[in-house]
Amino acid sequence: MDITVQELKERLDKGEKLNLFDVREPAEYEADNIGATLIPLGDLPYRLDELDGLQDEEVIVHCRSGKRSGMAQEILEQNGFNNVRNVIGGMLAYRAQ
Repeated sequence: MDITVQELKERLDKGEKLNLFDVREPAEYEADNIGATLIPLGDLPYRLDELDGLQDEEVIVHCRSGKRSGMAQEILEQNGFNNVRNVIGGMLAYRAQ
């Protein structure tokens, strides 16, 4: 199940507390971020313990275009996460709206 950039922006603008994770590289995150927790895709399999307790909660992942976050979504689902949402179009789409 994916999430649109419009829905994400509305929820962020309302100040909603989200389990939002950015799976880009640190340099990309430093250049532009929306306040998500940074866990680069390559690190994700080794940092799953940081997401312990979120298996049944909504988890939103994003990257630059949606490809890496799609892979992150698969990794999380394979590890017991039941409600992982990928931001369609990633930061490119988010900043273009």
